[in-house]
Amino acid sequence: MPLTVVLAVGLDSSLPTTQNAVWRSAGYVVTPAGSIGEAIDRFKNGDFDLVLLGQSIPAADREKLTFLIRTSGSHVPVICIGNACGDCDSYADATLKNDLGELPVALGEVLARKSRTRAAPAILYGNAG
Repeated sequence: MPLTVVLAVGLDSSLPTTQNAVWRSAGYVVTPAGSIGEAIDRFKNGDFDLVLLGQSIPAADREKLTFLIRTSGSHVPVICIGNACGDCDSYADATLKNDLGELPVALGEVLARKSRTRAAPAILYGNAG
C-alpha cells in the first residue's frame, strides 16, 4: 500500500508522535509544521500529497498559506480542520470535523474525490478522438 505524505500545519505537535502507528497503519506519513513559516519551508523542500491545516491557525493565515500553495502551481489538496460551529473554509478543498479517530478515513475520501476530478478531463479527452 503506498503511503500518503501529509504536511500537518498547526496541529497539536504530539499528533504525529503519539498517533504515528495509527496514521501509518492508515497509510499516512505525517510531517508536522508548527508555524506558517515552517510550513512554507517544508512545502518548498518536500513532496506532499496533502496539506492539513489545524484549527489553531488563524483563518487569515490558513487562507494565506493556501494561496501561496496555489500560486506555486501545486494542486495538492488543502484540507482544514473545522471549528465546533462547522464553518467551512471556502479556499480549502475540504473542511473536516476535528475527530482524530475519523480523520484518516475522511482524508482518504477527499483524496479519492480529488483524484477522480483530475482524471475525468483526461478520460473525456481520450474519448474525443
